[in-house]
Formats: sequence, structure tokens, C-alpha cells
Amino acid sequence: MPNQLTVLYENKPCYNIIFKDNLLEVVENIMKIKRDTSCKICIFSDDLVGKYYLNDLKEALADKYNHVITYLIPNGENSKTLTNVEKLYRELIENHFDRKDLLIALGGGVVGDMTGFGAATYLRGIDFVQVPTTLLSQVDSSIGGKTGVDFLNYKNMVGAFYMPRLVYIAPTTLLTLSDAQFASGMGEVIKHGLIRDLSYFDWMEAHADAILAKDLPTLESLIYTSCDIKRQVVQEDPKEQGIRAHLNFGHTIGHAIEKLSDFRLLHGQCVALGMCAAGYISKERGLISTEDYQRILRVIDRFGLPTKLTLSLDAGAIVQATKSDKKMEGDHVKFILLDGLGCAKIYKDVTDDEMLRAIASLQE
Repeated sequence: MPNQLTVLYENKPCYNIIFKDNLLEVVENIMKIKRDTSCKICIFSDDLVGKYYLNDLKEALADKYNHVITYLIPNGENSKTLTNVEKLYRELIENHFDRKDLLIALGGGVVGDMTGFGAATYLRGIDFVQVPTTLLSQVDSSIGGKTGVDFLNYKNMVGAFYMPRLVYIAPTTLLTLSDAQFASGMGEVIKHGLIRDLSYFDWMEAHADAILAKDLPTLESLIYTSCDIKRQVVQEDPKEQGIRAHLNFGHTIGHAIEKLSDFRLLHGQCVALGMCAAGYISKERGLISTEDYQRILRVIDRFGLPTKLTLSLDAGAIVQATKSDKKMEGDHVKFILLDGLGCAKIYKDVTDDEMLRAIASLQE
């Protein structure tokens, strides 16, 4: 597996995705983009990830830079608020951070999204680096420059497109990940195969035992391939004017379930349920076969993700919640369906009745 991918923006190299086994080697890569040792660095993390990696990373950076601080939030989606971003601003102001300084996102998707949003808006833009430590953040949220916070329980409703200077991925961090969090990341991995690369979907199905055992060489191949798929999509459409919307497969109904569950379900679990629902609509429209639909359910279940909604949520409320999603275009939801396994398309004519029937299939 190569140890680097380069993401282009407007056909020019924008940032690298680096793959290394040793998380602390990120310091060497940071020194290539921040050579001045007077550069101030803030490591943004959460109280769960911090227990594993924060002190070691801070010490390694402090050997090279004069001023390194940390900022911690409680682990979980409920911390992804403007209030916590405001507290970050205060920390940066009180430590006299300027535009030459650097933020580091050390953690999962919540940490990465918030750090990126803070970087995009503090002094109208400060550099940041992504060091994702969960499978979901490594294969999805750390790549592509989407940043943001939740607002009034509406997921990622406030945000900005803002590119990191570097994404540094150490697959060894997944060895400390809980089974539930690992499965959550697999929701995005499965999505990548379903929307763009059937051979990848075939491969993950064939290598399910090794993936679930967290065999490191297998994980490295998995992460690299998913990163490459997302890299290709965001390079073609960095601000989601077209094909990047394919990455929202499973997210329309998934985000609605996530909101109404008050984030009791993990993001990848909600995406899995959303993919089951979108697969059902695809089947009902004759875009995929019943056998393909059953295969989607089988693979989602194989990786420890739900195919049935066990929470007592009202189907009509789920449909209504899709109307407040950021993927709305006028009065229409941009719904992603499958036109065969490995091929996604945008549809703007998915009806409420179709969504209700799909949700009913989750509740049977």
C-alpha cells in the first residue's frame, strides 16, 4: 500500500493524506508545513481519545515548538455545538493565536468537524491538521474539507468548506477502538463500495473475517481504498454541486433518525439504516434486484450494523425531519439511490409515500 495520497483542489495539489503506523510521526510531517518553531499549536481532542494519545503527542510537539496547548471536549455528538466552538475561540484568543499558528484535530468525526470549523472562522482562517483516530473519521469525515457543528439538533447545519493542510492516518489507532465505534465506521466504508466500486464491495464481503478481527494489513488496504474513493469524488466536486452528493447515500433518512433519536444511535448505525431504506426504494423502483437488496442487508448485518430500527420513532416524524436536512434543494430532497450495486444517482422525485414504505421496512 502506498503511504500517501494527494488531494487536488481546482486541479492543484491541496493537501496530502499520509498513512503511517506510528501516530507520533505526524510531528515530522507538521514540521514540513510549519517550520518556524515559534508557531503556536493547539491540539483539539476529546476526553476519551485524549487518554490514549494526547500527552504523548503534546510532548512530541513540545520538543519542537515553543508553545503547545490542548483543548478537550466531552466525547460524543452532544459536544458538537457552537458553545464549545466559542470556548475554543476564547482559548485561542487568551493564548494569542494568530493566522500563522496551527490547530490539530486529534480524534473522531466530532473533533475533526469542530476543529475544522474553528479553524475556518477564527481570524477568518487559520491552518489545521486532521489526525483522525476512528475508522469513520479516517475513511470519511477527515477528507474533503467539510467542517461544521450541529444546531438545535440539526446535524451539521452550520459549517464551512475549509481544507486542512494535512490528513495523517495511523491505522494502529483502530486497535483501541470499541466494536461499536468500529462498526459505525464500517457504515461509511460499505457506502463507498455501494456508490462507486462494486469490486471494493465484493472485496470487503470476502474479507469480512479479517476486517472484523482488525487484521492490520487488511485494515490498511480498507482505509486506503476508501480514502482514495472519497478523494476522487471530492476532487471532482469539492463543494457538492453534483457528484459529491453521492456520498450522502443513506444519509437523508439516516440523519433524520439520528436527530430524532437524540443521537442515541451512532452515526454509522444511522447511515446503515438509511442505506437499508434507500436500498429498499431502489428495489421498489426496479433499479436493483431483490437479490441485490438482500445482499446489502446481509453485508450491513455482517459488520455489526443494524438493518432494523428498534427505537420507537414515528415514521411520519422521520419523513418530516428529512425536510430540514441541508441536502434539500428547494422543496425537494436530493435523494441518493442505487442504479445497480456500485452506481449511485441523484433523484429529486422520491415521494413521502416511498420514504414511509421504506421506513416501514425498517420497523417490521
